[in-house]
Formats: sequence, structure tokens, C-alpha cells
Amino acid sequence: MESAIGGVLPIIVAAAAILIAITVHEFSHGLAAYLQGDMTARDHGRLTLNPIAHIDPVGTILIPAILILSGSPFVVGWAKPVPFNPYHLKSGRFGAFLVGLAGPLSNFLMFVAAGLLLKVIFPLLPPTNFLIAFLAQMLVVNLILGIFNLIPVAPLDGSKILFNLLPPRFDDIAEKLDRWGPYLLILLLLLENSYPIFGRVINFLLIQTGRVLNLPL
Repeated sequence: MESAIGGVLPIIVAAAAILIAITVHEFSHGLAAYLQGDMTARDHGRLTLNPIAHIDPVGTILIPAILILSGSPFVVGWAKPVPFNPYHLKSGRFGAFLVGLAGPLSNFLMFVAAGLLLKVIFPLLPPTNFLIAFLAQMLVVNLILGIFNLIPVAPLDGSKILFNLLPPRFDDIAEKLDRWGPYLLILLLLLENSYPIFGRVINFLLIQTGRVLNLPL
């Protein structure tokens, strides 16, 4: 029984970290729009930290579950995109850039917070402690989600960030890439299995983080 519980516990911890990271990520998009005068996320019930409002059956549950159970070296996922109206944003085109940036930025802030908390409590608790395991997962998951979402392929935030920085003459290109983005994203994920460039970048950053914080990551 203890062996079974020990096998399930890491999955539960990873799933909890993913759910929290994705929820805060999407809430941050809505908050960035709300602070600029757009009420769309609020009116659709998405300006909330309730994870149920943000769950996407495929991106939040199915894909992470498959990756976790298959022993994938990294786990990615996504939630339902938070709606916003760029014409309501006080900052106009730059406002849409800020809305896109808010999600990955929230992940990087949670990454830093988890790392600093680990630095403080790691000497005080055994390595097998639940809190240690949870914070370690929060650190890893938020680093992966933050960097993954900066990839400039729709529907990831990187595409919104990039094309809202470019002049309007690139809008037609952005529209075409939005249409083909999900297929490009699937192709990138398939290629990652054979050529784990993204995984190597994440591993390198985790090793450097462990050295900075003096933690065995």
C-alpha cells in the first residue's frame, strides 16, 4: 500500500503544480486586460483564481496526464484562452502586448518565489517532505510553462507578444500563422521527442538555478 501511495503522490504533486501554474497564468492575462479598462474577462467569469473556470479538457487534463504517465522529461499544458477585446485596451496595440506578456511573466514570478522558498526551507525539512516536493514541482513547471509560452507560435503567448510589437503591415502574416499555429505546435512537440532542444534548454536552466540557490535540482 505504501508503495502504491508513493507512486501516486508524485503525480498528484505534479498535477497540483500544473493546475496552479496554469490558473495563475490565465488569471494574469485577464487582470492585465482589466487594469487597462477591458472588462471582457470579468464579464465571461475568467477574472478568477478558480481553476474550474480555466480548465481545457485537452490542454489542462489530457495532454499533461499523457506526458506525466509516459515519463516525459517535461510536461506542458494550457488552459482555455482568456478573452479580451484589444479595442478596449487603453494602451492599444502595446496593451495587447502587455496582456500576452502577463501570463509568462506570472510563471517566472512563481518560479522565483518557489526557488526562494525552497532555499529557505530545504535545510529544515527532509528531502521527501511533501512541501519540498511541491515547491520543486512549482519551480520546474513554471519555468517550463513560462519559456514554452514565449515560443512565437499560435496559440501560445509568444505569437501575440511578437506580432503586437511588429508594424500593422505584418497583420496578414500573423493571421495566417494563427490559422496554422496549432499544427505547427503539434509538429514542434513531435520533433521534441526526437530532438529534445527545448528539454535541454530547460535542464540547463534548472542546473544553473540549482547552482545559484545551492539546491540539488
